[in-house]
Amino acid sequence: MSPAIAAPAADAWRAFQAGLAARGERRLVLLEGEREAALQWLRSLLPSLEFASGLWAGKTADVADHRLTAIEPARARQWLGRETSLIVWDGWCGNPPDALAALAGTLKAGGLLFWLMPPLDEWKHFADPDYERTGLDHGRAHPFAERMAGILAKASSVVRIRPDTVEAPSLPKSPGTTPAFTVTTTPDQQELIRKLVSFGQGRRRRPLVVTSDRGRGKSAALGMAAAQLLQQGRRQVLVTAPSRDNVNALFRHARESLGEEVFQASDDSIETVAGAWLRFLPVRDLLQEKPEAEVVLVDEAAAIPVSLLKRVLLGWPRVAFASTVHGYEGAGRGFAIRFRQVLDQATPHWQLQTLSQPVRWSAEDPLEPLISRLFLLAADHSPAKLRQADAEAVMIAPWWPGEASEAELSDAFGLLVEAHYRTTPADLRQWMDDPAARSWRASINGRTVGILWGAVEGGLNEALAEQVASGKRRVRGHLLPQSLASHSGFPEAASQRGLRIIRIAVTPRARHLGIGRRLVAAAVNNAGETGLDFTGTSFGGSPGLYAFWASCGLSFVRIGLQQEATSGEYPLQMVRAQSNRGIKLIQQAGARLAQHWPVLVPLNWRDLEPELLLRMTSDLATREPEERWPDSADIRDLQNFGRGHRGFKLMVPVLRSLSLTPEFTGWLRTQDAAGLWCRAVVQGWSWSEMQAQGLCSGQRNGEDQLRAVVRDFMENGPGCEPFAVV
Repeated sequence: MSPAIAAPAADAWRAFQAGLAARGERRLVLLEGEREAALQWLRSLLPSLEFASGLWAGKTADVADHRLTAIEPARARQWLGRETSLIVWDGWCGNPPDALAALAGTLKAGGLLFWLMPPLDEWKHFADPDYERTGLDHGRAHPFAERMAGILAKASSVVRIRPDTVEAPSLPKSPGTTPAFTVTTTPDQQELIRKLVSFGQGRRRRPLVVTSDRGRGKSAALGMAAAQLLQQGRRQVLVTAPSRDNVNALFRHARESLGEEVFQASDDSIETVAGAWLRFLPVRDLLQEKPEAEVVLVDEAAAIPVSLLKRVLLGWPRVAFASTVHGYEGAGRGFAIRFRQVLDQATPHWQLQTLSQPVRWSAEDPLEPLISRLFLLAADHSPAKLRQADAEAVMIAPWWPGEASEAELSDAFGLLVEAHYRTTPADLRQWMDDPAARSWRASINGRTVGILWGAVEGGLNEALAEQVASGKRRVRGHLLPQSLASHSGFPEAASQRGLRIIRIAVTPRARHLGIGRRLVAAAVNNAGETGLDFTGTSFGGSPGLYAFWASCGLSFVRIGLQQEATSGEYPLQMVRAQSNRGIKLIQQAGARLAQHWPVLVPLNWRDLEPELLLRMTSDLATREPEERWPDSADIRDLQNFGRGHRGFKLMVPVLRSLSLTPEFTGWLRTQDAAGLWCRAVVQGWSWSEMQAQGLCSGQRNGEDQLRAVVRDFMENGPGCEPFAVV
């Protein structure tokens, strides 16, 4: 029998909607209590509400109104850039934080977000169905959910309803608004359009970077500016973004601005009657085809690897980059920090423009700051400026984010967001709720200057470890143990237990004081004291990060085959063994990788930067099993090659073996021809590819440089005595 519920007053809700629309505001409506009662209440109310379309994030069979489109939360990204009038979020089906935060940003003025959940005082122990996906399905309390419940309980803007009671809810009164809110071009947008047109008509190599929070109309401004550039004489304006869906708003506003000047239009292009073009190309197609264009516009730039953004920056005369700074993606500020370094070096006259005024809702809208606070979307770190002498006063101690104050948590999470490309609301939940998490905080005078977040992984039973190693099973989590088991071929790795360092960050003003190494040392010591077999990490490979982890005593054990979508870098894994069986495992894994390295590199990592490749090769060279090399035949070949009496192609196997000798790799890193050696010998580039990169003027010149390297090493290099024997 269905519980008795209070019938919603349709007239009052319609008036409430109208009042919100007039003020340019949106509201969260929290439906607490029994799920079936909430669904029954919605079936009674929704058909009488006025809205054109909306979303239902829950079971398709339960959709309560034909105007609602049922979606899976995992596909929330597809709705970015679109507008909705109403959203029903069924929290009883799971609450992935990134998706909920993203969909809230699609609501326009007057919009309602209905959230179905248990009563707030039960959230701490609510078995969220989404927990199983991330390994949080344990019987302990969940500080992340408890924290959200506390925030919602105190938020006066939240409309709280108990459909499973007979008591009729009271709606907030809607004070009159004069004048009524309308969606129009804001002064911020107008200034940006003016700046974009000036940039597009102006001097070369003056890139423009546009940053804003979501909902500020940056894509619309890009579209209107693109239209004006075509109207004022530009013939080719190109647009790129992570996906075509990201530029829907840009193209829509460009078409509207051009009006009757549009000759023909498709999803990917607009041609004007004057023969000018606005075209979209995915970023990798743009870089491969390299079409001519006076202006290139990059939208949602934070979701594109910095390595690709740099190539776009240098490939066209006028490039503008637009990105969201605060948002569920967690990428905006990482983009701003990393890409700023590229801009400062390559185009020091770059310009910055920001948007702060919301477009789709008013500045007084309470939903945006509520969602921001729930998921710490705008978490900011307050950097402390330290001197070298202050480093000794830094305290390193274990830290539990679930027990931190709101200010301390926001400061620490803000530091992680600034330091890492993809630190999202889902990471905040994982950090606070994962029982396997271990964290350390570096502080001085109570202020956070560094954070390390790790998690214990591994410990799978022998039978499951064998299945993981053979590729038959994949267990949620346990990234490092499973990777060593399945990719490196050591089943025992999945049975060992280790601490994986997930994130580490030090406030920018306190870097180079050894704080990061001290945080890692604290984690390593804890792992040893608690009987773990190793401490390790997985990260997007770069020479600087590799050097940092090596300085912490970690050794290179694996590199992934695919570049990370967010950074464009290959994932590297480095480990420090701590138990006897951990030491044996890492030695075996390193030796096996070193043995296969000369074959694997040209097949999989031809585009890896030489500086990083040399570091990894040098590390592996120290773990190559001792063999009787070079023998007299190899020495004779090397001498003949150096003197110009033996061709390069026949020498490749010997030169690759030379690349894995510790004395040679360390010495090579100091030589001018190190990049050429990496490309030609280790990575197997063609002479034309190296010539295009400016490493040589052709095959003869390239071979001469390689011969000179061999001669110099055999005559003057460290440990060159064996090569002197004829």
